[in-house]
Amino acid sequence: MEDSRTGTISSAEPVDFEPATDRAGRIETHGADYIPDAERHGHPRSLFAVWAASNVTYLNIILGGTMILLGLNVWQSLAVVVAGNLFWILAGYVSISGPAAGTPSEVITRVMFGIRGNRVVNLTIGWLVGVAYEAINLSVGALAGFALIERWDPKLSFGIKLAVVLIIAVVTFTISVYGHATIVKLSGPFTWVLSACIVVLAIFIFQHANFGYETPAKYATHGWALWAVAAIGFTIIASSPLSWGSSADFSRYLPRTASRAGIIWWTAMGGFIPSVALGALGVFAGTVVDMTDPQSSLKALLPGWFYPIFLLVIIVGSVTNNVLTAYSTGLALLAAGIPWKRSRTVIFDAAIAVAITCYGLFISNFFDSLNNILELTVPLLGPALGIYIVDMILRKNDYDGRKLQDDARGGAMWFSGGFKPAGVVALLVGAAVALLCVDTDVYVGPIATALDGADFSAIVGPIIGGVLYAVMSKSRMRKELFADAGIPA
Repeated sequence: MEDSRTGTISSAEPVDFEPATDRAGRIETHGADYIPDAERHGHPRSLFAVWAASNVTYLNIILGGTMILLGLNVWQSLAVVVAGNLFWILAGYVSISGPAAGTPSEVITRVMFGIRGNRVVNLTIGWLVGVAYEAINLSVGALAGFALIERWDPKLSFGIKLAVVLIIAVVTFTISVYGHATIVKLSGPFTWVLSACIVVLAIFIFQHANFGYETPAKYATHGWALWAVAAIGFTIIASSPLSWGSSADFSRYLPRTASRAGIIWWTAMGGFIPSVALGALGVFAGTVVDMTDPQSSLKALLPGWFYPIFLLVIIVGSVTNNVLTAYSTGLALLAAGIPWKRSRTVIFDAAIAVAITCYGLFISNFFDSLNNILELTVPLLGPALGIYIVDMILRKNDYDGRKLQDDARGGAMWFSGGFKPAGVVALLVGAAVALLCVDTDVYVGPIATALDGADFSAIVGPIIGGVLYAVMSKSRMRKELFADAGIPA
């Protein structure tokens, strides 16, 4: 029900209408600005399809197969897949800040890093890393597209390959340009169609899988060495949910009275269930085929009629994952102070992502290096997520969305020269310590070396960042909260 005096939604019931600013099939007019209560709508359960559509992807199959390549057996691999994906609970928790503030995550973090500090965070963690992920997803979809067309035209020309990249990019970024309501509307059909195909894929994989698979003796590890390998696998799996500290972007239109438990549950399950299910398929496939080249290897497990469908699933999955990524990277540019409309930031993202993709596919082996670079994003993503969650706990998820829009010098979010020392220091220290714990192909930290290669960066980063932020900001936050309530500190 709308309050006639204030124009705000006062009922706890979900709202079914779509306001003119956020209607499926029309370009969303809001960007990183505040969503008034009168324009809030939707149900927490709609978040399940949003996140499920984004995670019914080929990448999760690859990650599951990687566990076998690391030297884990079936049950060890499955345990790591489940444990790493538990981080989706944190993404679910972050999502409740969206309805509370009525703004995206990229703006809410102003209270943690300050206006200028937040711009740097958004340009690096929010935009630069996001565009890299977009390019990788686009390349994965394009490679599947090449394989599909090669069934009829083995001598694929450069022009056709470029056309495939552009077509996938146009479909992906058009949905992102249309924005929130269109994404929500399409997520349901995408989820169920992709899931149906994955069920068929699972049947064929299970027919061949070796459920009692044990790692060959010459590759098997035991004792601490086994834990070290499992830690590396855990970090690889956790990198996906850790990258979604922007989950409030997709919940901010919900009424502020929407069930917090429902928002957490549907967001977390939307990411967790498909990620674990597809990760498990990758594990079982890895028991019978070489997962260093899964797209080609899996062909041996599939009947001829289904392989083209499998390639289409890869293509569509790359689109659905990139839709959310491009939407959030566009908001990151707006929060960083780029004075464009949201739709224009997405188009700009598209141009950069397509350029990187073409460079990687047609000019160099860039994506080999890019994958290694993305492994090194965990030391940044983890502390940032830890700081976000601690701030929510300390503030009891109480954010003033209108106040967060004030980016003026000397404003409430300006802090010290535009930076909030607690957030900036906690992020830098958390990232530095996490970096010491990293074990990748391009860099191994000294702590990881001392621990025989165990990579605990996904755990250490959030804990160090969050605890340090809590210690440094608690007294100041108390003053801020008292000031907002008109109580002398």
